[in-house]
Formats: sequence, C-alpha cells, structure tokens
Amino acid sequence: MTLDGVEAARPGGKLVLVVDDEQTLRDAIAYNLKREGWTVEQAGTGDDALARARVVKPDLIILDVMLPGMDGLQVCRALRAESTVPILFLSARGEEVDRILGLELGGDDYLTKPFAMRELVARARAMLRRAQMVPAVAGVAGPSPAPALPNAQPGPGTTRSSEQTLVSGELALDVARRIVKLHGEPISLKPKEFDLLAYLMRHPGIVLSREALLREVWGYDFPVDTRTVDVHVRWLRLKLEDDPSNPRWVETVRGYGYRFASDAA
Repeated sequence: MTLDGVEAARPGGKLVLVVDDEQTLRDAIAYNLKREGWTVEQAGTGDDALARARVVKPDLIILDVMLPGMDGLQVCRALRAESTVPILFLSARGEEVDRILGLELGGDDYLTKPFAMRELVARARAMLRRAQMVPAVAGVAGPSPAPALPNAQPGPGTTRSSEQTLVSGELALDVARRIVKLHGEPISLKPKEFDLLAYLMRHPGIVLSREALLREVWGYDFPVDTRTVDVHVRWLRLKLEDDPSNPRWVETVRGYGYRFASDAA
C-alpha cells in the first residue's frame, strides 16, 4: 500500500504501523491485524518507520526493538517528542532491563518474541480501545494545552466533587479534560499514567492487585507482565511525591499491589 493510499483505505477504521526487519513476521502480523478490519502499513527500518509515522499518522505502532540503523528505542524517543501514539514494543530479548527501558522511553507495552498472534492482536485491541478515551490530536503532535483546572481545595480523603472531577486534598484530577493539578500547579502525565491515577483515585483506600490494574486500566483480560504496572506507579510517584521513596499518595501493599491513600490529605 502506498502512503497516499493509506488515508483513503482507513475511513472510520484504525491504522496500525508494523515495524520489523523480518519481512515474514511483518506479513504474518499484518495478515492477523487486517482480519480485525484494520489498515496496516509496514516498515523494515527505524528511519523508514519514523518517516511513515509522520505521514500516515497511525493509531498504533507495533515496533521491534532491534532494527537496522535507528533502533526501536531511538524511534520511540523521537516519536515521544511529538506524539502520544500508543507503542507496543517487540523484542527477542526478554531481560527485565530491556522491558523497563522500553517503557521508560515512552512505550505503552512490551511483548517478547516468540509470541502468540492471538496475544498480540488482543493487546493491540486493548491499546486501541484505551486510546479512544484520550482526546484526539492533530497529526502526530502532542495534545493541545487544556483549559485550566480550578485549584483543588484541601479536604479529608478523596471526594468526587462532580462526575468528572476527583479531589484528594491538594491533588485534583479532571477526568473529561484530562488535567491534573497538585498544589494548584499542573502536572504533566502520560496517557497511561493519567488513567492509572484516575482509577486509583476512584477507589481510595482499596488495595488493588497488579492484575486488577492491568485489567481495568490497560484492558487486558489475560496474564501479562505485571512490571508494567510497577513502572507506571514509579513514574507517578516521581511526579506527585515530595519523596518518591516514601510515597504519600500511592502506597505499596507488599505482595499484593497498590492503594491510593484516602487519608493522604
């Protein structure tokens, strides 16, 4: 498919960019994704992937880490400077450090080769479903600045001042406009960080397992690596906590999961 033909082939549908240097694997992934009714573009190098992403504006990128020239991590870093497009990493390397690095650079999920096509499609479906909850942006640029959120008023515990606003002391989250403020100052969160914080704030004081958070926030109904949750919690703490090693808002319940501290205020 030519770049000019992509937009005409996707009205009302989703476009997925598959990036891998193995043609056979790309074709197999593309075949399974097309069965879902999605349009698929392919790239075999990192440079080609970055150029195509800027032209075709995909709804999801399935990105191999090991690519000739610019590798997948470099592609992700470049994209994250201008886009919030969901990125699913693929890699033959299964070491924890590689998974964490990919997520820290802005990837949304990580799948280690070899994998079952059914799982890849399920993850892609979940990522696209969650992305629909994020306001659309033009091109591959980041979201436009949102209107200011009224300053939160300190108060005990977490309260829902409206169906679309969650407040816990000086922490306020506007669900509809996807704005978070702490001490009256805006906090920049990635899409998954925002979704995770919103879900935790909706369930103050309740211990939530990593599996439950994966299911409710990421949309996965099958076992996946729960380190994804741990990495995103760590990011949240770095942005919310005065002392991330002694968290006030998101507490760890050892051996089980996490809890939003309803008495943090």
